Amino acid sequence: MSEIIVRPFEPQDRDGVVSVILPIQREEFGVDITAEDQPDLLIIPEFYQTDKGGFWVAEQDGVIVGTIGCKDIGNDQAALRKMFVAATARGREHGTAAKLLERLFAHATDAGVNEIFLGTTEKFLAAHRFYEKHGFVQVEKADLPEAFLFMKVDTRFYRRGVNINSR
Repeated sequence: MSEIIVRPFEPQDRDGVVSVILPIQREEFGVDITAEDQPDLLIIPEFYQTDKGGFWVAEQDGVIVGTIGCKDIGNDQAALRKMFVAATARGREHGTAAKLLERLFAHATDAGVNEIFLGTTEKFLAAHRFYEKHGFVQVEKADLPEAFLFMKVDTRFYRRGVNINSR
């Protein structure tokens, strides 16, 4: 098995991104959603890769096994979105999720983002532990920036300062 490589999204990656995200949403978590219900997936460069945003894929042996997006929401703040890792690339031995998150943090630092927010569901218990381990602190919905993009399934929210001292 070869190394996991994290790189910026390119337009030809779209089908690979959808093939990672949809099965996790639908089969693992029982969320009745399609790619069409998520228009950001159809316009990743225009939606994510502008201003201080970005979108990256984790690739192994030429196959996309993970995704992460950083949406610029203004005021030197960003929303972490679309963080998904295929079951075959999960776990500490692969380090896929940590590599994706490290890439997002490096980009945010370079771009001048000060805070990152995210929304998730109560069901994603492993995700809660992962985010908390990486410095995210749970916040109330009322404490989110006005420009934060809510997903209807999100019920739990987190914030992290990009500068380690601003947590």
